[in-house]
Amino acid sequence: MSETRFTDQHEWVRIEGDEATIGITKYAAEQLGDVVFVELPEKGRKVGTGGEAAVVESVKAASEVYAPIAGEITGSNDALAADPAKVNADPEGDGWFFKLKIADKGELGKLMSEAQYAEFVKGL
Repeated sequence: MSETRFTDQHEWVRIEGDEATIGITKYAAEQLGDVVFVELPEKGRKVGTGGEAAVVESVKAASEVYAPIAGEITGSNDALAADPAKVNADPEGDGWFFKLKIADKGELGKLMSEAQYAEFVKGL
């Protein structure tokens, strides 16, 4: 069973065992507009909590995608290189950015639940 948590930087983290899948939220995708380019991290790279892990560019702006938790990159969504619009079409599904092996599951407690994130977005 997976659990999804959220950051105040509009990333989501789906936890399945010791691995996490990370992407940007629907809200973030809507704010960016049409995504035209995605730069993904290399497998094996270690990232710290809050560290820059990927880049997403849209017709409006370029933005970093931060690692919500620390870990080692285990894979990236190579389909985004060929079709970056997947980020807009399904940001919290097929538009995921990368996976990582979780370094410290205790960090997950610092992230928001879906209900907490929904309340956070209402205040923006």
